[in-house]
Amino acid sequence: MSKAGPTSVSHPTLTRRSILQAGSIGLMGLGMSDVSALRAMAGPGRLPPAKSVIFVFLTGGLSHQDSFDMKPDAPATVRGEFNPIATRTPGIEVCEHLPMLAQRSDRYALVRSMATENSGHGIACHMMLTGRLDLPPGFNQRVVPSPNEWPSLPSMVTYSTAGRNNLPPAVVLPQPSVNEINRVRPGQYAGKLGSRYEAWHVDIASKCPLGNGACPNCFRFDDDTFDHVPNSIFDTPTLTLPEGGRLRLQGRVGLLETIERQRQELEQATDGRRLDRHRQAALAVLTDPKTSEAFNVENADPKLLERYGKNKFGLSLLMAYRLSKAGVNMVQVNLGKNSSWDTHRRNFVNLKRNLFPYFDRSISALLDDLKESGLLDETLVIVTGEFGRTPKINKDAGRDHWGPLNTSFFAGGGVRGGNVIGASDKIAGYPIADKQTPENLAATIFETLGVPRESGWTDFDRRPHQIYRANPISGLM
Repeated sequence: MSKAGPTSVSHPTLTRRSILQAGSIGLMGLGMSDVSALRAMAGPGRLPPAKSVIFVFLTGGLSHQDSFDMKPDAPATVRGEFNPIATRTPGIEVCEHLPMLAQRSDRYALVRSMATENSGHGIACHMMLTGRLDLPPGFNQRVVPSPNEWPSLPSMVTYSTAGRNNLPPAVVLPQPSVNEINRVRPGQYAGKLGSRYEAWHVDIASKCPLGNGACPNCFRFDDDTFDHVPNSIFDTPTLTLPEGGRLRLQGRVGLLETIERQRQELEQATDGRRLDRHRQAALAVLTDPKTSEAFNVENADPKLLERYGKNKFGLSLLMAYRLSKAGVNMVQVNLGKNSSWDTHRRNFVNLKRNLFPYFDRSISALLDDLKESGLLDETLVIVTGEFGRTPKINKDAGRDHWGPLNTSFFAGGGVRGGNVIGASDKIAGYPIADKQTPENLAATIFETLGVPRESGWTDFDRRPHQIYRANPISGLM
């Protein structure tokens, strides 16, 4: 296993998967020899869903007691520096540094009883990103990515739903979730499902050596001085496709220029011959104005950029909105590289200054656009980390990993806004009502996308598995 960073996520154990970069023929790396990867996107008999999902993953683990489950009556060593504020919904309070979300509480529900029961990044990420609490045989978090992982939620969606408008059923952006030494977190790829059902992984974030937070407003956890090195927020994208090849781009080009040149090359390369269905699908993707617009977020209208924020958080969520609107069934957004929400040190400084302002604005803009476009009822938005943070504040004014409890955020897709599911104890340490797990979260996604309850899948060792491993979250819809 070669060491792989976000620039080139290699999977030597999955011999049919590799990395393609923009500039080859095809959308963002789809080469002529690789167009066949635009296959029938799902198994026989699958139907396109009526709804879609945007899954926002806060890599590192958001502090729930400093955001959506505050405990103002707890001891000072627990409650921290922030104060709660009232929301639009009587009886629901959130952090004072989330004022925009406070005014939109009628659009979302809070599940204050989510738990992975594991306080390690690797295993907790695997649980949350695959929707399974058990670990597969042969799992080793030091060997990632690996076929000895359960399939990611986007891979399961790719398997169990049909694509719409010649688009893939699932897309992951703007980069893989990695740790501080650029090792990929487990649970992000197709694993035991096999590379045929890999989601599209669009690695488009510029390669900032800091990368914590909303580049170019990136930060170090323990230092007030930081500098975003690249001259852009998004860079030449890398696309991981199922059963792909490997091609390189020399130099950086704009997204629209790339897509247009790819379209022309694809047409010329056919030399007037009849395109097979895969090439037809590829050409349809390249020439679809909605698709090209989805990736051209840095050049969006200035007023739109102001609403979302011209940073990695805002642009990623704008891209997710556009891809969902264009017909992608599930978009996963990894909001923050290098465990950006892993606030062991200076938790309050970094949340207040470097994370919450961009998070509050971008999530609010996403909810606004979904509502104004009439798509909120058809689009389930989920925001969660892999775990919460410790009730007790540590010596570095931070909070450490805490698997027993987390708060997850749900909006749209039929969710009853102004609603709270579950409850935690007096110090936000443990659930005391309606405990939920990643398996309930996954079931909620599958039900939203119309996956039948009796559905199953078979791994490459021919072992059968059920897609649903728990019930959807009760009381949410």
